[in-house]
Amino acid sequence: MAKIKITQVKSGIDRPERQKLTLKALGLNKLHATKEVEATPQVLGMVRKVEHLVKVEEVK
Repeated sequence: MAKIKITQVKSGIDRPERQKLTLKALGLNKLHATKEVEATPQVLGMVRKVEHLVKVEEVK
């Protein structure tokens, strides 16, 4: 599977609780935190829910 690099670029403050929990599930807890994960359908679905808060890059 492909890997993706997810970076949090906007704060989770004043966001719905589900979006905060999604960021936490992705392993992002601070602004500009970066995590490399496998691009599974579950992870891509979580990224889609918080795409306005994160930046996604494909890792080669």
